[in-house]
Amino acid sequence: MAVAGWAGTLVDWRAGLDALKAHLAPSLGRAETRASGGAFIDGLLSGAERKTGWMLAEEAGLDRPYRIQSLLGRSAWSADALRDRVQEYVMAALGDPGGVLVVDETGFVKKGTHSVGVARQYSGTAGRIENSQVGVFLGYASRYGQALIDRRLYLPKAWAEDGERRRKASVPEEVAFATKPAMAREMIAAALDAGISCAWVLADALYGSDYQLRRMLEDRRQPYVLAVRSNQHLRFFTEEGLVQTDPAYLAGELESGDWYALSAGEGAKGPRLYHWARLPLNGATQHGFERWLLFRRSLRSPDEIAYYFVHAREGASLAELAGAAGLRWTIEECFLRAKDDLGLDHCEARSWHGWHRHITLVMAAVAFLAKLAADQRRAAWTQAEPELGDPGKRYKRSPTPQAA
Repeated sequence: MAVAGWAGTLVDWRAGLDALKAHLAPSLGRAETRASGGAFIDGLLSGAERKTGWMLAEEAGLDRPYRIQSLLGRSAWSADALRDRVQEYVMAALGDPGGVLVVDETGFVKKGTHSVGVARQYSGTAGRIENSQVGVFLGYASRYGQALIDRRLYLPKAWAEDGERRRKASVPEEVAFATKPAMAREMIAAALDAGISCAWVLADALYGSDYQLRRMLEDRRQPYVLAVRSNQHLRFFTEEGLVQTDPAYLAGELESGDWYALSAGEGAKGPRLYHWARLPLNGATQHGFERWLLFRRSLRSPDEIAYYFVHAREGASLAELAGAAGLRWTIEECFLRAKDDLGLDHCEARSWHGWHRHITLVMAAVAFLAKLAADQRRAAWTQAEPELGDPGKRYKRSPTPQAA
């Protein structure tokens, strides 16, 4: 949604955008950098088809792209400080006790070999192995909307161990090789430590299969619904002894009466209905919590089954687990908007700092649009509430009858 797609007034748009820029300003330092950052965000929100340096400069009325390029390169400011301000903005706009944290990755297909972290690797965006960069992201979603609140560029091991490539791409010395699940653990822990409370942590099977992530969340008494693969190794202790199996086998053992048709949330055509079932997982857990193996089966194609490890508070219903699992799509919505409308995948910077600066500025634009939508939702909900009228009138005594 650029200005052209905004249903409200331009006055509201400008006022909201000015408030965002004022909130972000302390992280950008000098006045010149703040002005360039504001122009960059303006360009991201414009109707420009490509959010490149030249196009953003043109939107800002500049003859040359040097100021825009300097913002991503030579200027002295911290992308992490900007990220922290974006997080604060998002939580003020979308924060809710029922909110969730969602971790996922997305790819950025590249043609060359010089951009930091680029390698032939699997890209979910392309659906195959491509020459690409991969970023791991943390999103926040609530009934008010969704936005991105953290990001890390995945640095393949070949890059991490190549001193010359690191030097050319200005990769900081303290950045070492880390797996994507390890990066996810760091971002989730940082968000929770920053006071971002959430009802659930959600992720796909790449992250759900990571024992260290599950253990960290359980130690923090944090509920989660994490997808796992069909062949995830499971061990049960029964009266007969140790039993080793996997989710796919257990799904085949379920009876027809074990499945319930429940919604995974609202879709474009109404409730997204699936069949759901669950089995308890034994083993020690935090007091007041339960572990479950959750199953989601397609109504139309019963052979299509998804599997989840769940750590939930005691008494959580199957419908609650289904609803939580269904919220993982919210980060995909963020990626779609950020790429289609805001230039998330238009980064021309080749350096480590340049990538994180571009991505974080796009996250700020995503947050701005999320707040606009959240404000509209709140206004619509307020208008939909029954009007109670003047309490004084409702409780006023009837007139005393006059004598005939």
